[in-house]
Amino acid sequence: MNIIAIEELPARLDAGKTLAGLDLGDKTIGVAVSDRGLSFAHPRPVIIRRKFTLDATTLLALLDKENVGAVVLGLPINMDGTEGPRAQKSRAFARNMAAMTALPFILWDERLSTVAAERTLIEMDFSRGKRATKIDSAAAAFILQGALDRLQALGVGS
Repeated sequence: MNIIAIEELPARLDAGKTLAGLDLGDKTIGVAVSDRGLSFAHPRPVIIRRKFTLDATTLLALLDKENVGAVVLGLPINMDGTEGPRAQKSRAFARNMAAMTALPFILWDERLSTVAAERTLIEMDFSRGKRATKIDSAAAAFILQGALDRLQALGVGS
């Protein structure tokens, strides 16, 4: 199965590939992509969710265009460390995507990523309306940046 621990990623990631971060929501999929040096997460436009096969096709095309070698998927764990229905949805999404691509998926604890993204957008003086359009991709960037920082600690990247 393509769902791996982040510690397994260095052996599976080809040189020059980027990483993608995803924040899975009911209505949108927030997307961020790293640079080739695996140092910084850059938000991309959200994918509006319709039907899994359409979402997956759109996502896989984007991942191919961005030269992605692995995907970091936010796993919404409760504050007490348990997993609820949203975490189960994320795991199911990863399993379903794994059947469509050889890309490895890493499940990443996303606790408070949306809160952090919201605070950052407020600090940047985005209006409430603009924040609503950018929050999911900003949260994806926070998720991805956490994974990139862990990879740096493991000695991977630039």
